[in-house]
Amino acid sequence: MDSFSSFFDSQSRNSWTYDSLKNFRQISPLVQTHLKQVYLSLCCALLASAVGAYLHILWNVGGLLTTFATVGCMAWLLGTPPHKEQMRLSLLMASSVLQGASIGPLIELAIEVDPSILVSAFVGTAIAFACFSGAAMLARRREYLYLGGLLSSGVSILFWLHFASSIFGGSLALFKFELYFGLLVFVGYMVVDTQEIIEKAHLGDLDYVKHALTLFTDFVAVFVRILIIMLKNSAEREERRKKRRD
Repeated sequence: MDSFSSFFDSQSRNSWTYDSLKNFRQISPLVQTHLKQVYLSLCCALLASAVGAYLHILWNVGGLLTTFATVGCMAWLLGTPPHKEQMRLSLLMASSVLQGASIGPLIELAIEVDPSILVSAFVGTAIAFACFSGAAMLARRREYLYLGGLLSSGVSILFWLHFASSIFGGSLALFKFELYFGLLVFVGYMVVDTQEIIEKAHLGDLDYVKHALTLFTDFVAVFVRILIIMLKNSAEREERRKKRRD
């Protein structure tokens, strides 16, 4: 937790002035062009996932099968040589559509409860993504890469907690911990993955499709958790209103 707090402390100490914006000069024109390709591909992937969610609402296609298909497409993409650019882009879009269909039931529930929750969750995720990715770009090179090990440990903790709760049963407190701790971990990944992409690009790794996939998985992980939190808060408010009426 000290490592996470150090990130926010460093951002508060370094005010967002013109001097801090000069840190963009650390990013070469080649890397800047690469980042444009990454974020453009990310936007296309998010649009494709929205199509996948819409397909679920129309035909109820989302579920365990689309989840396995998503993992399969991602593995296929990562195993495809970088020179097959069109094929890898197609696999990225296919993965995004399937991912959107996989979270379609959650999105459909949000629409039934209150469509504004869905909009608020997406906007909140987009703002968080822009802020933390921007912080990673403005920071000194490799400044937050040390968090990668801690975040990997955090994912491992989440996995074992989920595994234990599925076998022995979980409490509401444990569910809340998994939810908020998972949100913290994947927000951290937004920072670390952005800096890692920049560093890899400086070293010659310009695989923008793989990098877009990395940021896409971060975005979806944060979005799902924010949406669940907002749905849970909405249900709790509705329950309190009913108690007041009674």
